[in-house]
Amino acid sequence: MAKITNEEVKKVAHLARLELNEDEINNHAEQLEKILGYIKQLEEIDTEYVPCTTRAIEVINVFRKDEKKSSDCIEELLELGPSREDKYFKVPKIINE
Repeated sequence: MAKITNEEVKKVAHLARLELNEDEINNHAEQLEKILGYIKQLEEIDTEYVPCTTRAIEVINVFRKDEKKSSDCIEELLELGPSREDKYFKVPKIINE
């Protein structure tokens, strides 16, 4: 694997609109080399028989059937709003005629 140069880090930093000093450039170059080395290790793993997945732990959604239910707390809910008219919330007009 080719060594990540300081010039490459400077170019990427410029494209990302980052201002890096020389210490930061050297540090990022070293870190990027370690990351790419780790990726190279991962590429060597045989994954031919590993099933594709989007999560490490399988997640199963539990759905419930939508059912219409009557509620006896309509008055209590309407009282929570700032203003009401009959059995509706009253809101300020936002569209000019």
